[in-house]
Amino acid sequence: MALTREDSPLFAGTAAGTLRLLFYLALALVLMVLDHRNGWIWRVRYAAAVVVEPVYRLAGLPAAGVRALSVAFADRKLLTEQNQRLREDLLLANAKLNRMAAVAEQNQRLKELLDTQRSLDLNVQLARVVGVDLGADRHRILLSLGTHNGVKVGQPVIDAHGVMGQVVETLPATSVVMLVTDPSHAVPVTIERTGLRTIAYGARDGDRLTLPTIPLAADVEVGDRLLTSGLGGRFPPGFPVGVVSAVGPAASGMFMEAQAQPSADIHRSDDVLLLHDLAEPAGPPAPVAPMGPPTDLAPRPGEPAPAASAPPPAAGGAR
Repeated sequence: MALTREDSPLFAGTAAGTLRLLFYLALALVLMVLDHRNGWIWRVRYAAAVVVEPVYRLAGLPAAGVRALSVAFADRKLLTEQNQRLREDLLLANAKLNRMAAVAEQNQRLKELLDTQRSLDLNVQLARVVGVDLGADRHRILLSLGTHNGVKVGQPVIDAHGVMGQVVETLPATSVVMLVTDPSHAVPVTIERTGLRTIAYGARDGDRLTLPTIPLAADVEVGDRLLTSGLGGRFPPGFPVGVVSAVGPAASGMFMEAQAQPSADIHRSDDVLLLHDLAEPAGPPAPVAPMGPPTDLAPRPGEPAPAASAPPPAAGGAR
């Protein structure tokens, strides 16, 4: 309820109220003059603010603490999420980089196979390795081509570096290849440096080739290249088979025995080439051209044929 003029102590009708009013007015004028001339009131306010400021800070500590904690938790959550995203991006980038490296390596191998295919004067067919069976006594791979693609048992298989093996089993869509390192495999070879012919077998104790029947007087050295000799008609001559890595006397003492590393990338080739036989001539052989006189003795058109010489007179003829 608002105060009326009669109820207000400042406007009371008594002399005391009037004196108080005059005193307050005079005090206000004095303070205004002092503040205007000397700035005392500002100094008083400044001193009061200095005294009261720690109280304000102390009173605001709980709110500031709560705000700082909320910001800290928010920043920690944001940093955690950013760290997780960066880790995922890094893993994705590494995966893409590895994939690009694998694709680049695969493209390089395909290029080598393409170069090999172009350099060969043979009918070849590209196939992909879809399975591997590398046991203690079985070294075989599974190819993506079969009888529906014209694959036959006995076909040689090579990669960009050398002979890998031959087809031993065919299915409609796939085929099984016995590698040259299989203990059951044998390939006739010749030593490139000396021309010595021998047989290279798959070793039973690892991914190597063994040549157990080298004559004692033969010239075989470490580093000699082994090429297919063409004997037997299975492998065309001249394809790399391996490189001699060790030479020593055989256990029987009657021969020397050599070990060789395969030239083909047995464990790394993802694409291989199947060699097809050279095309056989269709039908019977062409007839032989008839033999006649040499062209320089044949009569030219428009000229009479040369007269035949008269036979010599018979002995004892009539005179």
